[in-house]
Amino acid sequence: MTVAAESAASLVQSVDWLAIAPPTIAAVAGLVVLVADLFLGDARKALLGWISVAGLAAAALALLPLLDEDRSTFCLTGGGTHACSYTADRFTLVIQLLVLGGALLAALLSLSTLKDSAKELPAGEYWFLLLSSAAGAALLPASRDLATLIVALEVASLPAFALVGLRYGDKRSSEAALKFFLSSVTATAVSLMGVSFVYAATGTLHLTEIAAELDDVDGQLHTLAQTGVALTLVGFAFKVAAVPFHFWVPDTYVGAPLPVAAYLSVVGKAVGFTGLILVTVVAFPSYADVWGPALAVLAALTMTAGNVAALRQRTTRAYSAVRLLAWSSVGQAGYLLVPIAAAGYADEPADAERAVGSTVAYALMYAAVNLGAFAVAALVGRTQRMNRVSDYRGLYARSPLAALVLGFFLLCLAGLPPGIIGLFAKVTVFSAAVDAGLGWLAVVMAVNVVIALFYYLQWTALLFRAPEGEPVRHRVPAPLTAAIALTAVLGVALSGAPQLVLRFADTGLF
Repeated sequence: MTVAAESAASLVQSVDWLAIAPPTIAAVAGLVVLVADLFLGDARKALLGWISVAGLAAAALALLPLLDEDRSTFCLTGGGTHACSYTADRFTLVIQLLVLGGALLAALLSLSTLKDSAKELPAGEYWFLLLSSAAGAALLPASRDLATLIVALEVASLPAFALVGLRYGDKRSSEAALKFFLSSVTATAVSLMGVSFVYAATGTLHLTEIAAELDDVDGQLHTLAQTGVALTLVGFAFKVAAVPFHFWVPDTYVGAPLPVAAYLSVVGKAVGFTGLILVTVVAFPSYADVWGPALAVLAALTMTAGNVAALRQRTTRAYSAVRLLAWSSVGQAGYLLVPIAAAGYADEPADAERAVGSTVAYALMYAAVNLGAFAVAALVGRTQRMNRVSDYRGLYARSPLAALVLGFFLLCLAGLPPGIIGLFAKVTVFSAAVDAGLGWLAVVMAVNVVIALFYYLQWTALLFRAPEGEPVRHRVPAPLTAAIALTAVLGVALSGAPQLVLRFADTGLF
């Protein structure tokens, strides 16, 4: 057989449909919603939301058959190499569970929001964009080559731009979408330039092949490879809202519909951190001396900038709860960066995998409690359109369960009992920094945890203060109640059995 024939034969392969089922189901559900929107009248648009919820639930359930063994597809087998573009391993499944679960909870929040804002938010376009973004986000953790990684990143990001600015006649929403779009496009352009440099230096796009080639890169191409690594990291630093690429976060969260802000705070962040883990630990381990210190500095700056800005929010007249959560998410991004930076200082691959496991464990905790906090914010926003922190005063008198749940979520984010999972997750991240010899970063983290305690506890105390007027009780829609209940159950379950997620810090994921 000729070389050309062998090459062609290597491209003819069967597709493992079971492995790619989760993102495929989400994408198909998006197409179903888009087509159904053409035939449904205004009175039946609510059906689109339930189709979307069902699609996301089915995509999440499709993870169950993949638990038994690792599966790969879209592989190159010619030329004596075996590299795959899509791999469904334990790392992939855990992140896909986080992404699809987060999208499902955001969809539950969206049901009541769209019902209340039918004239401002077109239902068909909204659900199509949300499902499309979720499909891209579910594809990204399985991507094992830079081309698929960038495509998945953009499929997750581009619909998010439209979701932020989808509200009709809202200048703040349009401004937020424009700022988000311009910043993200710039970051993507930088990432693509970095990917092209890495490809020029190594001759491959597959992550495992890049790792092998970078060890033996030609001396003349060494600077090109270093530049490519740095530029690629810059693009992903934007996606995780790391300083100095964080400035889009507050305005975007405030201008977006609240369920979209909740989606971006969890799923958008998970996408960025997953890509960052794949390019650093899997593709660029030989350049750990470059990205390890850089990420350590970024982690320190990000957590400090986020927490200090959140602390300053209480001095402003419009003390927005959503803006406070936005700055809090920037601070939390700094904590999530710590173990990835620690992986750059690991002596053995197993140590790097355990460090990355700490980030994943923390991300799972953060996803559950942060989505819960946004769910309660959506409840308060139904009666208080400005959604200021002062509007939460006396919430216990109006809605005791919502106040107790929000207080629990805030204590989890602060790392205080009874939010045991938040405390243990922070200790795990702190330990990763200490074990890597990053004592200075551990000190910076400890200082930031103390700073964050102030605004989390201040908000928690406000929930139980006497209300200024007569408390008025309002009916809570069933989907919103379900979202609050689900996140509360998750938070309590993880606090009761923190080993469910913290074990990833001991065993690793790859």
